[in-house]
Amino acid sequence: MPKVALIQLSADESPAVNKARTEDAIRQAAANGAQIICTQELFTTQYFCRMEDCEFFDLADPLPGPLTEAHQSLAAELGVVIVASGFEKRATGLYHNTAWVIDADGSFLGLYRKMHIPQDPGFEEKFYFTPGDLGYKAFKTKFGTIGVLICWDQWYPEAARLTALEGAEILFYPTAIGWLPEEKPLLGEAQHCAWETVQRGHAVANGCYVCAINRVGTEGNSEFWGQTFISDFYGQIIAKAPVSEETILYANIDLKALEDHRRIWPFFRDRRIETYGGITRRWGH
Repeated sequence: MPKVALIQLSADESPAVNKARTEDAIRQAAANGAQIICTQELFTTQYFCRMEDCEFFDLADPLPGPLTEAHQSLAAELGVVIVASGFEKRATGLYHNTAWVIDADGSFLGLYRKMHIPQDPGFEEKFYFTPGDLGYKAFKTKFGTIGVLICWDQWYPEAARLTALEGAEILFYPTAIGWLPEEKPLLGEAQHCAWETVQRGHAVANGCYVCAINRVGTEGNSEFWGQTFISDFYGQIIAKAPVSEETILYANIDLKALEDHRRIWPFFRDRRIETYGGITRRWGH
């Protein structure tokens, strides 16, 4: 029964500070018995996508590279799986919002590049990120088979389903989402409800655990709403972090119970795959 830890932090303007604070949190989580540890989205930086500015491209890291190598050493030292999300420089003028998975022996298991790229006031991501091209992936780790999707991906049932079909037992969603001041009074509660509910639905529909990791704090006009949570395969929240406090959130993941559940709620068995051709159309006929 692996123990997961989700690291909910605020972000400093300095990537070096964020990297150091996240390493400290990983070490603390490991000391408390966590075996799979996940960061928030773009953990090395503040959420720079609040505006369009070419200087922010300088924040990107080569992946794999020194950042992932540091996590390989840390994972091997602590005997934990590390899931992290950062800003990838793939080539000059080509950047991705990318996650990586390091196994408990320090081996590099691979990258996932964010597929769905939003473009909204305060979330100017299409300016920075090229859509992912690595597909939906599951990673077999020492402590279970996990899938990683990133923020805007969490609204799409297709992404959760395809990752689960690759064998994922736990879906991790590193996230940076919050309220804008002009929207919060009228829509804030509803927005958060939608965010939480759709992910709990993915857990139910795919018979898996879902771990959603958000950041906290106010950056510019964006107030990140925290509330990192872990849902079981019934959509029940088994652990939840506060709105505004930095937190390491823990939960035990019962993979035997998940196996038993999938046997009596056989969603994968009863899928009518021959009827789903229309899902690849943009709209209508």
